[in-house]
Amino acid sequence: NPVMMLDEIDKLGADFRGDPSSALLEVLDPEQNNSFADHYLDVAFDLSKVLFIATANQLEPIPSPLRDRMEIIELSGYNFDEKEMIARSHLIPKQLKEHGLAATDQLTIEDKALQLLLSSYTREAGVRSLERRIADLCRAVAVDFASGKTDKQNITTERVIEILGPERFYSEVAERTETP
Repeated sequence: NPVMMLDEIDKLGADFRGDPSSALLEVLDPEQNNSFADHYLDVAFDLSKVLFIATANQLEPIPSPLRDRMEIIELSGYNFDEKEMIARSHLIPKQLKEHGLAATDQLTIEDKALQLLLSSYTREAGVRSLERRIADLCRAVAVDFASGKTDKQNITTERVIEILGPERFYSEVAERTETP
């Protein structure tokens, strides 16, 4: 059976050009989708055997009639340790390569700096914003190398704050334990 992926269905938006959720209601309705008509191609399709998989970050923006036609499966995001492992194994090497940096010769990121990045500069289930923040660090180091600084750079917690600015998020544990 064919599978159709509908990515980020929570970002649908209706405007003067139309409402995509109305078309999706027709596509996902088992009473109507055996003779779905594509008006652009002017061809009828039998979608009754298609498995539709939709992704969303939030359920609230999805119109309730559309949500009623879906089986909701909630998946948890990565935990702190998994994100740290993904960053070390994949994201940092990828961003170093994209910014023309050699890891051992030009840049290292201390464990505490990466942990600060995870806890205070990103707050999401996935790793997209983590990769963006790592790219910001690599870009700053690449600019330094392009301007003539050839010493190996070690990213510390202080350097993270210097490059990315003040912390964006504060740890809930720190908020409960620190005195004002």
